Amino acid sequence: MRRRGFLLAAAGIGLTSACGSFTGTARRGRIAVDLAFAPTQGLSPYSDDGLLLSRLAVVDGLTRMDTEGVVHPALAEKWVRTSATTWEFTLRDARFQDGGRVTADAVEGALTRAGRARTQPRVLSDMRLTARAVGERTVRITTGAADPLLPARLANPSLAIFSPAAYGKDGKGGGVDPVGTATGPFALTKVNGAVSATLDRFDGHWRGKAAARGLDVTFVADNNARANALRSGQIEIAEFVPAAQALVLGDRAREVATVRTTTLYLNTRTGPLADAGLRAAVRESIDTSALARSVYEGYATRGTGLLGPGFAWADGKELPATGRAKAAEPHGQTLTLATYTNRAELPEVAAALQQQLRRAGFAVRLVVKDYARLESGALDGEYDAFLMSRSTALDTGDPVSYFASDFTSEGSFNISQLRDGRVDSVVREAAGLEGAARHRAMLRAEAAILGTDAAVPIVHEQHLQGVGAGVRGVVLDPYERQFVGLETRA
Repeated sequence: MRRRGFLLAAAGIGLTSACGSFTGTARRGRIAVDLAFAPTQGLSPYSDDGLLLSRLAVVDGLTRMDTEGVVHPALAEKWVRTSATTWEFTLRDARFQDGGRVTADAVEGALTRAGRARTQPRVLSDMRLTARAVGERTVRITTGAADPLLPARLANPSLAIFSPAAYGKDGKGGGVDPVGTATGPFALTKVNGAVSATLDRFDGHWRGKAAARGLDVTFVADNNARANALRSGQIEIAEFVPAAQALVLGDRAREVATVRTTTLYLNTRTGPLADAGLRAAVRESIDTSALARSVYEGYATRGTGLLGPGFAWADGKELPATGRAKAAEPHGQTLTLATYTNRAELPEVAAALQQQLRRAGFAVRLVVKDYARLESGALDGEYDAFLMSRSTALDTGDPVSYFASDFTSEGSFNISQLRDGRVDSVVREAAGLEGAARHRAMLRAEAAILGTDAAVPIVHEQHLQGVGAGVRGVVLDPYERQFVGLETRA
């Protein structure tokens, strides 16, 4: 049963909205969309902004992943593995949004620049690849070690293929201009910083014309504002609407099972929590049993590990955490706990954790801001604890990339600042395996990570997407790469 006690009161919050400046666009064949997260890196595909490009159907990779996690051809119509470390991809006849043909040389250039990017894509945290054109329509990709997940890896938005014009004069992979240079069914035509974006249908897409003529997108961090704009008809689609508005929204709130876990990341390198004993004290002081029912209105389950029930092979098979330190006395140590407003439940969860940690003897300073204002500080180790909602299969559809990017010494999204040789070793081992052996190795990696107390799982989530009455074809994707699709119409 979902608890609905305060839904009507919550739904009354923020009844006026800054959203919906594109009111009525559906009558002109366009769709108005409110997204929860604004670009933080100028829509660079090498950052999390690549996910925005993917969710708005701007980009294609050589492959694509469907809502079941199955990999399909995209810009590559077929591929073959010619050795343990070498694959050949045959390109289909496709064009860039600027009119140029997608050639093997263009693909080689795009993948080479991704590998050299100043902001390292997370999907490359645990491997390196080399792309070479071998003819006009064939690309040979070589990996440093055997990588059975390469086709799935190439479906990641950070490895999307852009026209040579996207890179300008910077041949070092520093910048990518995605406006009119990608291959997806919608082309960016205008980006207004972190406020809004305009997209028009790309009629030359290889899969055919999209159903909608275009998208008018506003980036709105206020969760209630997105939901209220949907209720009032100012927009057609709203990303991540609050559970507290589910009853009021009715069938406009679409439930999506996810592979997402809300986790408290603890800074293992600087500050009080560099002490493993104090990290253990944090873990022991946290009680997550009531949060799934209260804060998440039943759209979550208690966190039992990093992976959760979204992975059937891992559900209920967690191994005991290994090597945990004995909890130390906090003695009033002050912790800075940060989280962001873009997901409705996180500030409330952070406040609950603050109270639990205070009862355990910590002093806790809470920092709550828009995600774009927190990300760089979190990655630089500015906070002692960072509460975030993280898709554990976003990078490749497989948790090894998540482990590598978030918890290994060279990981590009290592908010916990973890440097642990044992963790590095077991994650590296898992990356080289397949099938059941890979699953067992991932469970060992999970146990090793939890043994460092670098992360404390809080809940395993479901989320709600807001879809207006009469809207069809919105993609409800557990892997969160898709949202607007070829068939989306209002």
